[in-house]
Amino acid sequence: MKLKTVLKKAITQYNKYRSPEVTATVLSMNEKLFEIQFIGPFCRTCGFYDYFDDLRVLLEDYETRVKIAVIKEIPKGALVQFEVIE
Repeated sequence: MKLKTVLKKAITQYNKYRSPEVTATVLSMNEKLFEIQFIGPFCRTCGFYDYFDDLRVLLEDYETRVKIAVIKEIPKGALVQFEVIE
Protein backbone atom coordinates (compact mmCIF):
# COMPACT_ATOMS: atom_id res chain seq x y z
CA MET A 1 0.00 0.00 0.00
CA LYS A 2 1.32 3.45 -0.86
CA LEU A 3 2.44 5.66 2.01
CA LYS A 4 -0.12 8.36 1.14
CA THR A 5 -2.98 5.84 1.39
CA VAL A 6 -1.64 4.32 4.60
CA LEU A 7 -1.23 7.74 6.23
CA LYS A 8 -4.74 8.79 5.27
CA LYS A 9 -6.23 5.64 6.83
CA ALA A 10 -4.03 5.76 9.93
CA ILE A 11 -4.67 9.47 10.59
CA THR A 12 -8.42 8.96 10.17
CA GLN A 13 -8.37 6.12 12.69
CA TYR A 14 -6.04 8.01 15.05
CA ASN A 15 -8.28 11.09 15.07
CA LYS A 16 -11.43 9.00 15.48
CA TYR A 17 -10.28 7.90 18.92
CA ARG A 18 -8.16 10.85 20.09
CA SER A 19 -9.80 13.99 18.75
CA PRO A 20 -10.59 16.58 20.08
CA GLU A 21 -8.03 15.90 22.83
CA VAL A 22 -5.38 15.71 20.11
CA THR A 23 -5.80 15.96 16.35
CA ALA A 24 -3.17 14.81 13.88
CA THR A 25 -2.74 16.39 10.44
CA VAL A 26 -0.25 15.49 7.69
CA LEU A 27 1.79 18.58 6.81
CA SER A 28 4.23 17.11 4.30
CA MET A 29 5.47 13.81 2.98
CA ASN A 30 7.76 12.09 0.55
CA GLU A 31 8.80 8.44 0.12
CA LYS A 32 10.96 8.34 3.25
CA LEU A 33 9.80 11.14 5.56
CA PHE A 34 6.57 12.75 6.62
CA GLU A 35 5.65 15.45 9.11
CA ILE A 36 2.55 15.36 11.30
CA GLN A 37 1.13 18.25 13.31
CA PHE A 38 -0.42 17.21 16.62
CA ILE A 39 -2.68 19.93 18.05
CA GLY A 40 -5.02 19.99 21.02
CA PRO A 41 -5.39 20.45 24.76
CA PHE A 42 -3.66 17.12 25.50
CA CYS A 43 -1.45 16.66 28.56
CA ARG A 44 2.05 18.01 28.09
CA THR A 45 3.51 17.02 31.44
CA CYS A 46 3.09 13.25 31.40
CA GLY A 47 2.75 11.05 28.38
CA PHE A 48 3.32 13.90 25.90
CA TYR A 49 5.45 11.69 23.62
CA ASP A 50 3.03 8.76 23.92
CA TYR A 51 0.64 10.52 21.53
CA PHE A 52 3.29 10.42 18.81
CA ASP A 53 4.30 6.86 19.55
CA ASP A 54 0.63 5.82 19.33
CA LEU A 55 0.62 6.84 15.68
CA ARG A 56 3.87 4.94 15.08
CA VAL A 57 2.30 1.78 16.54
CA LEU A 58 -0.91 2.31 14.56
CA LEU A 59 1.10 2.51 11.34
CA GLU A 60 2.52 -0.94 12.11
CA ASP A 61 -1.06 -2.26 11.81
CA TYR A 62 -0.84 -1.08 8.19
CA GLU A 63 2.53 -2.82 7.76
CA THR A 64 4.39 0.47 7.70
CA ARG A 65 7.33 0.74 10.06
CA VAL A 66 8.51 4.20 11.03
CA LYS A 67 10.65 5.85 13.66
CA ILE A 68 10.29 9.28 15.16
CA ALA A 69 13.10 11.43 13.77
CA VAL A 70 12.35 14.93 15.11
CA ILE A 71 9.92 16.38 17.63
CA LYS A 72 9.45 20.15 17.72
CA GLU A 73 7.19 21.49 20.42
CA ILE A 74 4.91 24.33 19.38
CA PRO A 75 2.48 26.41 21.50
CA LYS A 76 -0.58 24.16 21.03
CA GLY A 77 1.16 20.83 20.40
CA ALA A 78 4.02 19.49 18.32
CA LEU A 79 5.38 18.95 14.84
CA VAL A 80 6.74 15.45 14.50
CA GLN A 81 8.82 14.12 11.66
CA PHE A 82 8.63 10.36 11.05
CA GLU A 83 11.10 8.35 8.98
CA VAL A 84 10.03 5.21 7.11
CA ILE A 85 12.08 2.14 8.00
CA GLU A 86 12.67 -0.31 5.16
